[in-house]
Amino acid sequence: MKKNEEMKEFVLKKAHDNDIKFIRFWFTDVQGFLKSFAITVEELENALSEGMGFDGSSIEGFSRIEESDVIA
Repeated sequence: MKKNEEMKEFVLKKAHDNDIKFIRFWFTDVQGFLKSFAITVEELENALSEGMGFDGSSIEGFSRIEESDVIA
């Protein structure tokens, strides 16, 4: 667990030191198509700790509309 906290602090420091404003996360859907979403640097600490919620029904083959809220 200590290693995760060290990496989190490293990423947050790099974002701050380099005046980063947005972070874009890239991934592929189950069919191999590239998808992404972006967060502000202010959301980064929570994203690293808790994950980020997004609408999974907008990702082909990921989840049905009734089960659409997911955490990345």
